[in-house]
Amino acid sequence: MLTVPTFGSADNFRNVALAASFIAIISAGMTFVIISGGIDLSVGSTYALAVILSAMFSQYGSVAAIVAALGAATLAGLVQGLVIAWLRLPAFIVTLAGLTGIRGLVFLITDEGNEVPKVPGFKVFETFGTGSLLGIGNPVWFALVIFAVAWWVLNRTAFGQGIQAIGGNTPAAELMGLPVRRSTTIVYAISGACAGVAGILTTALSGGGQEARIGDSYELSAIAAVVIGGTLLAGGVGSMVGTFAGVMLLFVIQNLIVQGANLNSYVQQVVSGAFLLIVVILQAAVSRRAHSPGA
Repeated sequence: MLTVPTFGSADNFRNVALAASFIAIISAGMTFVIISGGIDLSVGSTYALAVILSAMFSQYGSVAAIVAALGAATLAGLVQGLVIAWLRLPAFIVTLAGLTGIRGLVFLITDEGNEVPKVPGFKVFETFGTGSLLGIGNPVWFALVIFAVAWWVLNRTAFGQGIQAIGGNTPAAELMGLPVRRSTTIVYAISGACAGVAGILTTALSGGGQEARIGDSYELSAIAAVVIGGTLLAGGVGSMVGTFAGVMLLFVIQNLIVQGANLNSYVQQVVSGAFLLIVVILQAAVSRRAHSPGA
């Protein structure tokens, strides 16, 4: 860190925070899903769908862009949640199908992956992404507000307490009379909506001009951030504060790798993957020790 003069600069941390804000928003929704005992592999594709739709509809005004993108993303999560909750199919399989199907839809919308051109007359919508407050980009503030609301929902509402109970022991939650199917459906809708918000902010920042492959592997980054933040993959235990810390830690490490060693993105992925594996191993060890007879 001492050999990288720019690492500790305010500008660098602002850039890291801005880059992390999109994954952070997606990770907030993913936290609800994983705490409930599920997984959502479709968020990267859902994010891409929101990016493309918000760019295409922005020519009709900011409201049209937001409604189209957020509506489609939330609907994608809702449909998957309904299938998982009411047909009792594995979340991994359903959202894997969503990952593939939604990405295919993005390619169809963009005429086999062609870039959506930048849209003129974009000033009002761009303010969401390019504006700043106190020198911090608007997407970062959006992420902070979303995490604050998510923290309140998770810790101060019956819904939040319910999904923790569902993730901890689903059969017991059903015996307690908790609305397991409804809550499960809602968490996937929330996950889709968060991916939609991240996509809208991305378009607002860039002004359009994105290709259909945007968001590839974002689902893995979000899952990594949530798990690194202390949420158990088995469900039942987790926190929004931990997820936020996990996102920032992941991006700070990646930034340090780039600035300190001047290594490419593939090395970042190797380091991030190794870090995630270590965290999962430690989680499993702690969990086994906590449940051992002598604990």
